Amino acid sequence: MRSQSLDLLKSFVHTPSPSGREIELARLYRQYLSPLADRVTHDVMGNVTAILNPDAPMRIMLAGHMDEIGFMVHYISSDGFLHISSIGGNDSVIADGQRVWVHGRERIAGVVGGKAMHLKSPEEQKQRPLLKELWVDVGAASKDELAELVTIGDTVTIQTEFQPLRQNRATARAFDNKVGVFVVAEALRLIKEGGSLHPQVGIWSVATVQEEIGSRGAETAAFDIDPQVALAVDMGQALDYPKLITADQGEFYLGRGPGVPRGANTNPVLFDMLVKVAKDNDIPYQVTATPGTSPTDARVLQTSRSGVAAALLEVPLRYMHTPCEVVSLDDVANCARLLAEFCTQVTPETDFRPLADKDNVRSFDG
Repeated sequence: MRSQSLDLLKSFVHTPSPSGREIELARLYRQYLSPLADRVTHDVMGNVTAILNPDAPMRIMLAGHMDEIGFMVHYISSDGFLHISSIGGNDSVIADGQRVWVHGRERIAGVVGGKAMHLKSPEEQKQRPLLKELWVDVGAASKDELAELVTIGDTVTIQTEFQPLRQNRATARAFDNKVGVFVVAEALRLIKEGGSLHPQVGIWSVATVQEEIGSRGAETAAFDIDPQVALAVDMGQALDYPKLITADQGEFYLGRGPGVPRGANTNPVLFDMLVKVAKDNDIPYQVTATPGTSPTDARVLQTSRSGVAAALLEVPLRYMHTPCEVVSLDDVANCARLLAEFCTQVTPETDFRPLADKDNVRSFDG
């Protein structure tokens, strides 16, 4: 990965964006892609879209969600403790004892506190803490002390930043889904610089909002764009660490390329094209199984309006929804390459209807 691209990924990771509070990351996305795109737009939901060939009849939508999980202040006690609710899927066991940032009128450092282990009864020690049994301590002595700094509805994120690991891997908070936003931005850059996009094919690279609470941004963006083809980029659960049972969960490894899911949420023609592009360009990839509905933006992309040829690209991620998520930077770069190369193979005549007599439906050999 080139140094400028890595710097962009780091800046995305370091920018807090809990669902509903994505504006700072949206600003970064817009600033980066404005010199590359023919047009950049933003909508009332908060989605930001960078477009190549905006008047082209064939529209490809690329979606990576900007939002991350986090917390929201819902009560401030008289003695200055902040009580919080979850934004998205947080694990209260992980939250207990973390250092956090409170994003109020100014950014304030704090910690998530709870009843100390030494003060718990034997029965209490056997139970996982509930979020309602935890609080944020910023060191204040009273509610009045925080009156000009923190208010109800302010967000809280865990204090964990980007850190490189061995084997070109890295750890950070919120790779889910800052990586996806990065991939759709990087793909647009590669397409622009490659110069091989069909002039009658348009790319709509969207940084979407509120995926962690229901894919709301992708739903409204897809309705507005009305694409024929849409690909979401998100994180997939890596299945290559201890205590997992392969026969139960399947296989999905860090460092072996992005995942291309098969299942009802994936258009079969689109799937075969992605696999062919990967093979033709020596891009490593992994086939994964999604037998039902994808829990990502791909779900709403597929069913927008009268239906869209949709697919998901997954970047393998260890320890999802924790402050120490781990990715392979090679997987991230290869996902962007696959997405960009696919887009350049689409023409206005490409037919994504999965008819049984189509030559390209059964090109996948496993």
